[in-house]
Parts: sequence; structure tokens; C-alpha cells
Amino acid sequence: MSASFSQVASGIGADAATLPVDPLLQASRHADFQANAAMAMAKALKKNPREIAAAVIDAVAANELIDKLEIAGPGFINIALAPSALGALLIEQRAHARLGFEPPTKQTIVVDYSAPNVAKEMHVGHLRSTIIGDACVRLLEWQGHDVLRRNHLGDWGTPFGMLIEHLLDMGEIEATMELSQGDLNGFYRAARQKFEDSEDFQTRARNRVVSLQSGDAETLRLWKVLIEQSQKYFMQVYEQLEVRLDGSEFVGESAYNDELAPTLDALRSLGLIQTSDGAECLFPPGFTNRDSEPLPLIVRKRDGGYGYAATDLAALRQRTQTLHADRLLYVVGSPQSQHLEMVYEAGRMAGWLSLPATAEHIAFGSVLGSDGKMFKSRTGDTIRLSDLVTEAIERAASTIEAKNPDLSSEERAQVAQMVGIGAVKYADLSSERTRDYVFDFDRMLALEGNTAPYMQYAHARVQSIVRRAMQSHGIDATHIDQAPMIVGDEAEKVLAMQLLRFADVIEEVSGSLQFHRLAIYLFDLATAYSGFYNACPVVDAPDAQTRLSRLALCRLTARTLATGLSLLGIRAPQRM
Repeated sequence: MSASFSQVASGIGADAATLPVDPLLQASRHADFQANAAMAMAKALKKNPREIAAAVIDAVAANELIDKLEIAGPGFINIALAPSALGALLIEQRAHARLGFEPPTKQTIVVDYSAPNVAKEMHVGHLRSTIIGDACVRLLEWQGHDVLRRNHLGDWGTPFGMLIEHLLDMGEIEATMELSQGDLNGFYRAARQKFEDSEDFQTRARNRVVSLQSGDAETLRLWKVLIEQSQKYFMQVYEQLEVRLDGSEFVGESAYNDELAPTLDALRSLGLIQTSDGAECLFPPGFTNRDSEPLPLIVRKRDGGYGYAATDLAALRQRTQTLHADRLLYVVGSPQSQHLEMVYEAGRMAGWLSLPATAEHIAFGSVLGSDGKMFKSRTGDTIRLSDLVTEAIERAASTIEAKNPDLSSEERAQVAQMVGIGAVKYADLSSERTRDYVFDFDRMLALEGNTAPYMQYAHARVQSIVRRAMQSHGIDATHIDQAPMIVGDEAEKVLAMQLLRFADVIEEVSGSLQFHRLAIYLFDLATAYSGFYNACPVVDAPDAQTRLSRLALCRLTARTLATGLSLLGIRAPQRM
């Protein structure tokens, strides 16, 4: 089509430097595709757009892909694809390991996500970073990239002085038992209360920070006890949420301690460090405060301590210079945007972050309650992430029992876990990630609308139809997967067109990491399948060839749904 527009442009005197011409193809309600380039070319060529469109149609060579071309309106070209071509394309997609998506050049990609704090429980505020980060990992690993996960734990700093002293006051055995039971918040609050109430405890805590930072062996041992118990708790939450964090990717702030001074030295040697009010700072260009004064990135504070910026710069330097990452993804809330952009710019100034390597802030909004404020419990407390997941699974169990009481108790429990966890993840990922969204159990667990249960039920229904046809007609899966795919009915064509969009959607999401676009695609696919099922009998198809073809469409739909959901971290049940 692009070549045809170019031929027409050349034939009527267009400058060859402007060729080839983009046909401006897009989906249309009036045809399979619509080409709009004639409208764009008309003014430049001083021709009637319908005249250009007619010349383009004449220039299109006969081929097996296009069934019909028509001029519409002032000069649009409506394109109808040949049903036989759609069937052939579906067969190609079915045979492809990634459903038509061609793997890109392999990259080394670091994904920084989740990042809870040691000795503090994971709460609803950790939900989005964990779920979005997991989706990034799943998508990029599926494409064949080398993905390095980094769970940047908050495991260093002044609070550890009071936490270690509180551990000693309790007794190491008792404190370890409390932490192992998951009551990290209670432990932290008790330590904080002591710090606020007792000057003696404050003195001990501050001295303990000095011992920790100076490398005292016993203090480091106690610090590791806190970290190990916290990590065990974090792993319980990750397993419950079914995310791909296995513990090997815990790389806390402390992991970069030995790199802080060398990072500062490297910045000094490059002439990038300036002293401001006793602190050693770097001033990335383009960042100012409210008074339009240059905004500093404080690398070393005036008391000699290193702040978050130093740790983040050391991490960036290590990821680009040692790990040789091509792409750095930071799955962090939107409020950290300016800080991260300053860190990236500092990395560019130092030459550590240079093309083709890139760094991206995968920003996200907040989770809100029904009142439009930050999502909290009825008592006003922050909601524990483990409690939220447990409630989702319990609510899903009630929904599943009402929907299909014939499931065994064991199968119902398995499906409830898939549906409950899937509902929580999908509600997050189906929302545009930079926006806030309202957490609503009733909406996210609904079996209708753009929800995970709707998608999961669509998958289960497809599988049920295939099983029934196989049993009643003695067909096996191999027979179906080798069958021709015939696209005749309009509903078959709509479903075929939706299936063939998969690779393009994955390509777009790979770049933007806007997972709501994949969610929209899956919802559109499930909707198209519903229209197909209502219009085209499968089990009771009019003849064996049509039955096999429609079963093949069913199998490809189920596979595409399951694949898309898996990239979001959601399992697709066989029964529901």
C-alpha cells in the first residue's frame, strides 16, 4: 500500500525526496482497515483526494491478502481483507511459539521494584510497585531478554540503632519469634515508642548506629538477624501474591555501602561536585527550586553521611558499568519522578548512562479508597498486603461457589486463589498506571466487565466447549491443532482480526510498559469470542470441517488469553 501511494505521488510530480509515503493505515468500523494518506497528500499535490485514492486503488497489484478496496467519503480507502488470507495468517500464528511476536535483539534489563523496608510490614503502598514490576519482568523474560531483578530493600540508616537496641532489650530469641510471626509493625512501633520516651534509649540507639556504620561485628550480626527475619516475611507475601521474587534479588541499600566513597571520588574527578552549605552536591542542569535557584542532588551531607542520592548513583553506576545493562527500569511511585530524573541526568553527566543504555521511571499513581483518599482500613490504619490478598481469595471463593457449586472443595480452593489474586492484579494493571485508582473488591471480582474473573471465565468457557466437542465427536487436540482455519462468518472474521492483533499489542506494550493496553486487548478478545460463540455453533457445527475450524479458533483464543494473562502474572483456570 505504501508503494502504491509512492507510485501515485511520483506519477503526479511529487518530490522524490518525500517518498515513500506513509499510507496512514488504521482500524475502522466500516472496514478491516482504512488508509487515509490520500487526504494528507491532497493539499501538497493540489489534487482532489478522491482522485488520488482512485489512482492508488488502480496501482495496487492483485494479491491474496486484499479482498476489496473502496473509496469512502472525501477520499478514504476502505480495505477488506480476504477470508482465505486471514485463515492462512491464523495458521502461521498458531504455529509460532510466541503467537506471531518476533523476539527483539536480546538486552540486559535491570528491573528495580517492590523495595519494602526491613522491620516494617508490607502494606497496600507496596502493591503497585510489586505487581507492575512483576509484569515487567514476565513480559521481558517472555521476549527472551536477560532480566535482572533488584529488590532495593531499605536495610540501612539511623533507625537500625533503635531496632537493634530494642531487640537486645526483648532478648534475641523472643524478638526473633515475634518477627518470624510477621508482626514487624508491632516490633517497629515498640522501638519507636522507646526512642521517643527514653533519653537513655536514644543515647544507646545513636551509639549503636555508630557501631553499625563502623563495622562492629556483633552489631552487624544483630543487624543481619533483623534482615533475615524481615526477608522471610517478605517472601511469604511474595509467594502469596504469586510474583517472581525468590529472595536472590534482595539487594538492599547496604549492598552499595562500599561503593559510596568511590562513586563520590569519581564524580569529583570529573569536576561535577560542588560544595553547598557544607554538603557535597551535584547540580544537574534544568532543575530548580521554587525560587528558580539550581536544585542540588546531595551526594554527601555536611555531617559526612551519605544520602539516598549517593546510594542511587552508586546503584546506577554499578548497573551500567559492571552489569552492562542496556535498559534500567525503576518501578517507583510518581512522587519520586524529579529525584529519579536528577539521578539519571547525573549519570549522563558522569558518562555512566550513555546510549544505547537508557533509564526509565515506570511511574504509577496511588491506590485509593471509596472516599477518594489513600486506601486504609476502617480504623484508619494502613492495610497489610497479606491481609488484602487473603480477603480477595476468600471473597473469590464465595463467588466461585455460587457460580459453580459442582466443583470439588479442593478445586474450588485452587480456582479461588487464581481468581482472587488475579482480580487484585488485574484491577491494578488494567488501570493506566500513572493514574490513581479506587480499590473496590466488588468491582474487581465481578464476572462481567473488564475484570480478571471475566477474562478467566472466558478462558474456562472456551476450554469447556473444546472438551465437550472432543468427547462428543471423538476428536483429539492434535487433530484440532492441525486443522485448516476457515474464516467465513462475520463473527469469525471479527475474532480472527482480534487474534491477529496480539503481536502488535505486545510490541507496543514492550516499549511503553503501559499494561492497561494489554488488558484492553484481552477484554476485546474475550468480547469478540463471546460474539463468535453466540453466532457460530461449535459443538453442533453444520459439518465436520467447520467444526474443526471453529475448534481451532477456540484453541487459539484460549492460548492467546492464557498467554496474555500470564504476562500480567495471572493464571487462567481450566474450569470455573
